[in-house]
Amino acid sequence: MVARHARIVERAVARLKLRQLRLLVAVGQFGSIQHAARALHISQPAATKLIQDLELDFEVKLFDRTNRGMVPTTYGQALIRHGKLILTQVSNAAQELDDLAEGSSGRVVIGTLLAGAPNLLPQSIERVLEERPKVAIKIVEGTNDALMPALFSGEIDMIVGRLPTYRARARLEQEKLFDDRIAAVAGARHPLASRSSLSFNHLKPFGWILPPPETTLRRQVDEYFVSQGQYLPPTLLESVSYLTNRSLYQRHDYIGLMPEHVVSYDIEHGLLARLDWTVPFGQGPVGVSHRGADSLSPAAGEFLKALRKAANQINGR
Repeated sequence: MVARHARIVERAVARLKLRQLRLLVAVGQFGSIQHAARALHISQPAATKLIQDLELDFEVKLFDRTNRGMVPTTYGQALIRHGKLILTQVSNAAQELDDLAEGSSGRVVIGTLLAGAPNLLPQSIERVLEERPKVAIKIVEGTNDALMPALFSGEIDMIVGRLPTYRARARLEQEKLFDDRIAAVAGARHPLASRSSLSFNHLKPFGWILPPPETTLRRQVDEYFVSQGQYLPPTLLESVSYLTNRSLYQRHDYIGLMPEHVVSYDIEHGLLARLDWTVPFGQGPVGVSHRGADSLSPAAGEFLKALRKAANQINGR
């Protein structure tokens, strides 16, 4: 087994070409060698030969030919995933060199969940720019389901927010920055905003704004609603847009569930109200996920340090 691995690695180092990886990814995308070859402006016989060479070098079958076209095998799916990562890293290297040539001191792309957006990220960005004023920083917002594939493919450097509970961790390094609780929130003029000692029965008549079903918090909410007599809200909106949600809370009697540190500023300034109901679920770690220290550029490494310092400040340490 060791000898086979060493043999494949030696062949790949000596023979593997980036255009083979581009073709491999394109065949997986189009499901057709003909369409992939046309997209890459190479002949179909040449494309077929490049795929055959890959199969010989890695000693596996990469595609099955079916009536639906070229379907990646398990081996093909794995090599396509690694091929995308290699191609993205080449693109990132070119971008970083271009940034340096233009006078920028590197580039970092951050994926953010709601829990990372209002305090942790702004403070971290300010710290990085104080020391590296020319660094290029890009922020991409989304849910874990959308951001994790981009992290694995190298399109983003790290994800900041609630750490996921599902088993992607074997391929990631995850670091907890602080723990956070979930608060029930509403507009400042909500009928329950000034009431104390609320029970869930008090909340039932109102509509809710909740995160989408693919999020951990939503799954916890759904389980809780089921435990409360199969409760169904009279109105249910799904949104991860904080600005949209805040406006809806202020204009309607909706209730929402948000990380406490996300809404603390708006509650303090009277834009939202924290309802006096203890949410019986949702406490969890806020942190950062990345592919390992070796995958981080110098700018990304500095950003990680800034995140730790900002988290210490939020924790009062």
